[in-house]
Formats: sequence, structure tokens, C-alpha cells
Amino acid sequence: MTIKTRSAALLSATVVAGTLFGHAAIAQDKEFTIAVSIPAATHGWTGGVVYHAQEAEKQIEAAFPSIDVIVSTASSATAQVSSLEDLSATNELDALVILPFTSEELTGPVEQVASNGTFITVVDRGLSDPSIQDLYVAGDNIAVGANTAKWLVDKLGGKGEIVVLRGIPTVIDDERIQGFKDVIDQSDIEILDMQYANWNQDEAFTLMQDYLARYPNIDAVWANDDDMLLGVIEAVDQAGRGDIKFALGGNGMKQVIEMVQAGDERTPISTPYPPSMIASAMYMTAAQFAGQAPMRGSFKLDAPLITPENADQFYFPNSPF
Repeated sequence: MTIKTRSAALLSATVVAGTLFGHAAIAQDKEFTIAVSIPAATHGWTGGVVYHAQEAEKQIEAAFPSIDVIVSTASSATAQVSSLEDLSATNELDALVILPFTSEELTGPVEQVASNGTFITVVDRGLSDPSIQDLYVAGDNIAVGANTAKWLVDKLGGKGEIVVLRGIPTVIDDERIQGFKDVIDQSDIEILDMQYANWNQDEAFTLMQDYLARYPNIDAVWANDDDMLLGVIEAVDQAGRGDIKFALGGNGMKQVIEMVQAGDERTPISTPYPPSMIASAMYMTAAQFAGQAPMRGSFKLDAPLITPENADQFYFPNSPF
């Protein structure tokens, strides 16, 4: 199953919800355990992952008393491996929902869990061997970059000078950059520089200071991620640079969504890569057991532009991200 469009995604979500609630009574006479292994709240986005996982845990257990959801966080790849060993040693797992810290270090341990017949759902960062997983849920990183670039080309009239901040060297970052460059390369916009700031606000602040010192004119900045965008904005404001018309990020951080809602002239849009995708993965996994609905394949969330007109749809006031 591959679902690529927003409409299809919404349809699937509706089907999942309908299936879950429609078959709740059937699940009452069975017991299922779903373990959820995720990174700890080491930065803004993973803070959102933890929040949405804990909210989904409460909602699923309330709707289906026969399902036990265990959420486990880990502060490193090594800690996540240990956590998986503990979870599988102390529980008979029907399913594992995992957002791996790193692909290589977690592939073997997840394969060991799968060898017991456990249903495997992988979220966001994939495993080195995707054949291990039954279900994969992630955002559309190509669209994150491409949709931002299309908007920027339009607003700059197809020409100008920009700088780009990359994240951590990963497939996710590569895809975002590919989507962005494929569009920019069709215009007369020049990318003056493009370096890694590791999705870190402090590193983005330092890198942007360097860009500002070396380039007397910058029309726009794409930070690739909202955590980095905040560092960029702080550097620009401290330098008092008025030439930068647009400073854009991505991921849909609550603080940035508030800028969009307020009609901020420099940051009028964002693109979603929601940490709430962990909740989507948990609901779909629950449906595999409680809903008698096969949930195998890949589920890709779309990345439409977040604008003042639709920002409320992407704003979660109680989320830390």
C-alpha cells in the first residue's frame, strides 16, 4: 500500500478511525501489547514525538481496554538498543512501533524482535534493511524542499541570492535538499552557500553569522528545519540586516506556526513534517490488531504549504513543539 496524496492520507485516516471504533467490541476478548520505542526529547521535534506518543497511548488504551501500549524513550542509539532488549525480555510483544535513533545500530535489534513474530512498524528514519518492517510511516521530505522552493521562486520573481542551512548528513536531509535544488535550479536564483548546521539552533546561529559576514546581500534563507530557523532569525536580527526578505524553515514548530498565523512578513509560510506522525503509526498499528484491517506497506504524509489561511490545522497548543 502506497499512499502519496493528502486526500488519500485523510481518507486512510478516516478509514482507520472508522475501523478502530467500528470493531472495538470484537477486540474486547483479546489481549495485545504494543511497544513504542522513540528517542527522548533531546530537541524540539523529538519533544513533539514524545508528547504525541503519550497522548496516543492514552487515547488507544481508553478506546480499546484489550490493548496495552508501552511507550519507552531513549537518549541514544545504545540506550534504545538496551531498551528494546528489556521490552522484549519482559513482555510478549504483539507489535513494535519504533522511530530508530540510527538506522545501522537499530536494524539488528529490531530484526531480533521481528524474529519472534512481532509486527514491526518503523517511523521516519528507516532501517538499513526495510524488509524487516511490516509498516512504514514517514513524511514527504522531497515535498518539504520542493514546495518551499516553488513558493520562494514565485515571491522572488525567479531571481536573487540565497543561502541554505543543511541538517545532519542523513537520507532525510538529502531528500529535502534534492527537492529544493531541483526547483531552484530551474530559476535564476543563486545559492551562495549551503552548509550543515545539524538541525541545531546554536549551530545555525553561528553559521548564519558567518554567512552574514561573507555576503553583503542575501535575499532569502532556507533553514531546512524550524529549530535552525530560530537561530537564523536571531543572527539576522542581531546583525540588523534588512536585505533578507524571507527566512524559511520547515517541520511546523509551534513557535513558527504562530509567526505564520500572525502574518509575519519574513516568515509567512512553513511546511509540515509533524512529530504527530508517531500517533498516526500507533493508530494504524492498533488497527492491525483491533480493527481486523491489514496495515502493511508505506504511508507517506504530504507536505503542503502552511499559510495564514490553514495554519490552525497544524497548530497544537499543548504540544512542546
